[in-house]
Amino acid sequence: MTAILWALRLAVVLVLVWFAVRNSQVVTLNGLPGQSWQAPLVFALLIAFVVGVVVGLLAWLPTAIRHRRDIARLKRQSSAIAAPAPAAPGRPEVRHGV
Repeated sequence: MTAILWALRLAVVLVLVWFAVRNSQVVTLNGLPGQSWQAPLVFALLIAFVVGVVVGLLAWLPTAIRHRRDIARLKRQSSAIAAPAPAAPGRPEVRHGV
């Protein structure tokens, strides 16, 4: 299984290197009016990918925080329900099977 995983990793790296070599021409990136940069196409695509991942993670972050808060609240509630209730004053505690 490990050999198959390493072969798959090698294949992915080779495809990425091939993609980078095939897309090494210089492109002009236009920003704000009067601003332009020249960079290899593969670099521009990599930057766009990284920016997309960061924006996606930032959009997902509030949901993840809310879910963690809900999980913690539900765990507290379930532990409070599972904990034995104290015996009422003046009533003896009944134990079964002891």
